[in-house]
Amino acid sequence: MENEFFEQRTDLSKLSAAVEQIKATLGTIIVGQHESIDLLIAGILADGHILIEGVPGVAKTLTAKLIAKAIDAQYSRVQFTPDLMPSDILGTSIFNPKTSEFEFKRGPVFGNIILIDEINRAPAKTQSALFEVMEERQITIDGHQYKMEEPFTVLATQNPVEHEGTYRLPEAQLDRFLFKIEVKYPTLEEEIAIVTQQHQQRTADQLSHIAPVLSAVDINELRKQVRALHVEDKLIEFTAKVIHETRNNKSLQLGGSPRASLAIINAAKAMAAINGRDFVTPDDIIYVVPPVLRHRIMLTPDREMEGITPDIVIAQMIQKIEVPR
Repeated sequence: MENEFFEQRTDLSKLSAAVEQIKATLGTIIVGQHESIDLLIAGILADGHILIEGVPGVAKTLTAKLIAKAIDAQYSRVQFTPDLMPSDILGTSIFNPKTSEFEFKRGPVFGNIILIDEINRAPAKTQSALFEVMEERQITIDGHQYKMEEPFTVLATQNPVEHEGTYRLPEAQLDRFLFKIEVKYPTLEEEIAIVTQQHQQRTADQLSHIAPVLSAVDINELRKQVRALHVEDKLIEFTAKVIHETRNNKSLQLGGSPRASLAIINAAKAMAAINGRDFVTPDDIIYVVPPVLRHRIMLTPDREMEGITPDIVIAQMIQKIEVPR
């Protein structure tokens, strides 16, 4: 009876149809990567920024571009390089001799879907330019505040930090990303399918035929629906216990902040909606904990030397805490 009551409370038919259409559209070009695509869609529905990490050539940028193409909103792309300045992203004031006044010329960050390619190729000064806009959806230049239009989502790609020419992102910057999605190498079967698809020269044609599935207004409406989903108190308590454990774990020197707790709840709501439910289950929470936490926690040097990964520590922590049923 309880499930029937929940199902009648929120009509998720439009959201479900849109998700299926986006998945079908991406599935014609992207081979595999089902979990990455689910998390990308969930991140956008949860009103979060997303960091996509993987070695060069695993279609990180292509996947982000396709998600942006599926949404009829203003899209801009910034390629991060070591010589990039904050004004190259945010914009700058230019003197207009006709009016004898300075006029603000907006940078590429003014848009709805912002793709930042290879975000960890730029130094800390440029990274800091993103702090305010990612958290507060506004920028302050010369004493003037400029608000971003909703929706505003940053999709960033990066190579693993051990690669040549990369900078480690500041912790404050990492904490502003809802998810860190790790894109792995394809399986043998997937690689054969990728090469076959490229060999038949289908990808370029398919890219030009992608039609938007959702408008900016639709995204804002769906986000309101997702925010309204039901979360039981015991699941909020379970989430808080997980984050609390990160702060007392001997393998970690940096745990999750309250922002991480909020991120888990918001992401779990989005995953529930994608699965056609308007209530969150423990499985939704457990599913989103690794991508929400893996970039927010920091291993102790000893653990890192042993080859332990954040995901291993996260799995061990979840096993220790009793899951509510």
